[in-house]
Amino acid sequence: MAVDADTFLTYDAIGNREDLSDMIYRIDPTDTPFMTGAEREKASAVNHEWQTQALAAASSSNAVLEGDDATTDAATPTVRLGNICQISDKVARVSGTQQAVEHAGRDNELAYQEMLKGLELKRDMETILVGTNQAKNVGAEGTARKVASVLSWIKTNTSKGVAGGAADPSAADGTGTRTDGTQLAFTEARLKTVLSSIWTNGGKPDTIFTGAFNKQVFSTFTGRSTPMEEAKSKKIVASVDAYESDFGKLKVVPNRFQRSRDVLVLEMEKWAIAYLNGRKMVSIPLARTGDSERRQVLSEYTLVARNEKASGGVFDNTTS
Repeated sequence: MAVDADTFLTYDAIGNREDLSDMIYRIDPTDTPFMTGAEREKASAVNHEWQTQALAAASSSNAVLEGDDATTDAATPTVRLGNICQISDKVARVSGTQQAVEHAGRDNELAYQEMLKGLELKRDMETILVGTNQAKNVGAEGTARKVASVLSWIKTNTSKGVAGGAADPSAADGTGTRTDGTQLAFTEARLKTVLSSIWTNGGKPDTIFTGAFNKQVFSTFTGRSTPMEEAKSKKIVASVDAYESDFGKLKVVPNRFQRSRDVLVLEMEKWAIAYLNGRKMVSIPLARTGDSERRQVLSEYTLVARNEKASGGVFDNTTS
């Protein structure tokens, strides 16, 4: 069929109004499971410090003579640790004209951009805390301060590669980093080794963080507690949200922002994020330098490893 040459079509029209939905759709993830699960503290100095305490090793020969004078036992001093507050920010800037015109999907362009920068900042912080192999740095006039990430603290309870120079940090104080080794498969046996070591050292881990690939590997482990087949509904529920170990039940949480080669086994009560006073996700109006407005979204924060012996990790895992 042919269209009559004098038929006025939408292709010929000049004045048709646009059809723009008043909704804006985002797919980029904003969930930050480590930051959500960690506890909160207040920091009052750039170098935030805390103490850990160890008990004397249990003795099987603790027997004394009847009537004997008491002998003083050696005291075990506390260990003083600290981490550096890092500043992370995002800046939104909107021209006066863009702020003045009508918008689809938001009423205030600057507020909308500020909200987006806040979400981006949270993603950055999650990546810095669990997705980087970063030691603390006190900084200098021309050097930004850096917080020691989770990977720079975990030393005692680990399973790692057997080649390629794999090594734990030299000290569990945030001053060193992991040495990545040759990757090998993530197995239940390796996980059990770490869980056993944590329990022996007094920890009670409750959360396992993995990347996407090793979350699926985890689904094949025998200790999983969720997968089942529902015959009536003709569907298989293959999600694994918990692991029943010999030492308790642990949540299994996928984290998009950690390194895919790492599986972290954490007791979340022993980790905290400390924000410097008045510096937690604050919005700071910046001075105008022209026909635009700017907002700085900022956090000054550090990671508190209350006792790394309560946690551990299965490292140097294959990712494909």
